[in-house]
Amino acid sequence: MTIAEKENIIKEQQLILRKIPPEDTRRYNRQKIKIEKLKKQFYTNLDRWDIVCLARSPQRAKAQDYISALFSDFYPFCGDRCFGEDRSITAGIARYNGRPVTVIAQSKGTDLADNLKKNFGMVSPEGYRKAIRLAKQAEKFSRPIITIVDTPGAYPGKGAEERGRAQAIAQCLYTFSNLKTPVICIVISEGGSGGALALSVADRIYMLENAVYSILSPEGFASILYKDETLAPKAARQMKMTAADLYQKHIIDEIVKEPLGGAGANIDVTVRRIRNLLNRDLPLLTGKKMKNLLEERYEKYRRIGVM
Repeated sequence: MTIAEKENIIKEQQLILRKIPPEDTRRYNRQKIKIEKLKKQFYTNLDRWDIVCLARSPQRAKAQDYISALFSDFYPFCGDRCFGEDRSITAGIARYNGRPVTVIAQSKGTDLADNLKKNFGMVSPEGYRKAIRLAKQAEKFSRPIITIVDTPGAYPGKGAEERGRAQAIAQCLYTFSNLKTPVICIVISEGGSGGALALSVADRIYMLENAVYSILSPEGFASILYKDETLAPKAARQMKMTAADLYQKHIIDEIVKEPLGGAGANIDVTVRRIRNLLNRDLPLLTGKKMKNLLEERYEKYRRIGVM
C-alpha cells in the first residue's frame, strides 16, 4: 500500500469522525482511537520510498508556515538587483525571541496557482543571487541566518541556464562557506540536488524526520542507473537519503521528530521541537569567536565522506 493510499484511508476515517454528533462521546472517542491506531500502523517504520512520498505530499507544511510560526516581524525583501524577483525564495529580516535574524527559505506553493507563481519551489539564478544579497547584508549587520530548504532541485529551464544557474549556485556555496555570521539550515521536506545544497552550507543542519536530502531525485537516479525511472522506489532504498541515513553519515546534526502523520498533521509540535534546537544552538554559535566559528564550519564539511 502506498503512502497516498494510507493517507486516503485516514482522511475517510476523519470524515466519519466529523459526521459523529459531539454529544455521542462514546462513538466519537472510539473513532478517534481508531484513527490514532491507523496512524501508528501506517507511519511507523516507513520504507525509504514512503518517506520520499511523504516529503512530497501537498498536505505537508511549507516554508511560509514555519516562518509564521517561528518568527515575528518578518519583513520580506525582493529581487536580486540584477535581473528580477524569484518567488520560490522567500527571504527577509525577522525577529526570533526578540533577536534580529535573516531568514532565507525555499518556498513551495499551497495550491496549483501558488505553485505556478513559485515555480514549484525550483529556484532560478535570480533567487540564489537574492539569497547571496541577503546573506551579505546579514554578515554586515551581524545577524544570524536561518535557511529553510524545500526544493526538488534548481530550475532546469533554458532561461535559467542563460542567466547562469550553475554560477549562481557555486557563488552561494562560496559565499556561505565564508560568512562571518552563524548559519543554521532546516531541511523541512525535499532537499534536491545542488538546488538544496546552495542553502545548506551551515554551522548546524536540522532535518525533519520525514524529509529527504540527496544529490538528485530517485527518478533521476533510476533513469541513469537502471535506464528506467519507474524503478524510483528501488533507487530510493539504495540512495539512503532519509534523515536517519544522513544522521548516521554525520551529514546532518539533528533529526527533528515529527508527529504521526507527518509534520503537517500537527505543525505546532514540529515547531516546538525546532524552537528547542534553535534556543540551544543560536546562543552557542553567536557566542563563538568568529575565527573558531569559521574553522569549525570548514572542518565540518571536510569530515563529510571520510571513511
